[in-house]
Amino acid sequence: MKPAHEIPRVVAVGGGTGLSTLLRGLKKLPCQVTAIVTVADDGGSSGRLRRDMGILPPGDIRNCLLALAEAEPEMRQLFNHRFSRGEFEGHNFGNLFLAAMTEMTGDFQLAVRTMSRILAVKGKVLPATLEDVVLEASLEDGRVIRGEHLIPQAKGKIRDVRLIPPDAPALEEALTEIESADIIILGPGSLYTSIIPNLLVKGIAGAIASSKALKFYVVNLMTQPGETDGYSAADHVRAILKVGGPELIETVVVNVGRVPPEVEQRYVEEGRYLVDPSLDAIRELGLSVIAGDFGAGGELARHDPDKLAGVILSTWEEVHRRGEKGSHVLPIG
Repeated sequence: MKPAHEIPRVVAVGGGTGLSTLLRGLKKLPCQVTAIVTVADDGGSSGRLRRDMGILPPGDIRNCLLALAEAEPEMRQLFNHRFSRGEFEGHNFGNLFLAAMTEMTGDFQLAVRTMSRILAVKGKVLPATLEDVVLEASLEDGRVIRGEHLIPQAKGKIRDVRLIPPDAPALEEALTEIESADIIILGPGSLYTSIIPNLLVKGIAGAIASSKALKFYVVNLMTQPGETDGYSAADHVRAILKVGGPELIETVVVNVGRVPPEVEQRYVEEGRYLVDPSLDAIRELGLSVIAGDFGAGGELARHDPDKLAGVILSTWEEVHRRGEKGSHVLPIG
């Protein structure tokens, strides 16, 4: 076992299935993990509970807790169970648990901590803000779309996104974790509806920019209809830098592997395409690149949790060993 001072403090920022995938890999490695999760979700079970009970959306928080859980499989399955009929149809047990605990205690953070204890979570899961925020997007055609789940459905080219209210303060504990981090990871995840909403919370982008941590951005494997149609990896990076400035990212993790042709074809039929790695364009932005085959294989085009977490931790260990960081990080095959 490594000495405590050699175990890195990792902060992963995002939401949705992308962040959960990364966390499943980090959980297995010697590191202290904190997930900072968007609370802009307003669709599905989370949206219903948010409207009915006035609580923060629990879905992305629940996914991250389950990703870091070390409880028995049956317990994880219980908290991930989705009801298929009756008044609870579409609701997830974990979401209902967080809603119930929040109503009982009047404290969403306490509800999250309670669920963390029950699931034996390795690490912390924190909402980016406790403010009731709404995500709004301006499209290139002049439309303004309000509501996180409605933005991709609008099928327009996004010009920019914003939070309402615009000055929603970051959770202080989240800022403290960022300030003390050795590694900060943005993504993978939906660019405009999972990653950038965290950066729009007052204080978070600034804390990341001023942090001395090694900062990674993990580019998605596939484009997302209504959100990143036609985006290269460099376009994803530019969108993040536009929001938070050049100090948010040092190293970009890019997939250059392929997926099975039959899997790729199914995604193409849904309007989803493999992201063009555009490695030279990323380097022209002054950033380091780690390029490799990071796909999980199988029927879904998703990152492999172990490959992704492994390459990030091994990069940090090499930088830590040398006592330096920055542009020396080289692409790998």
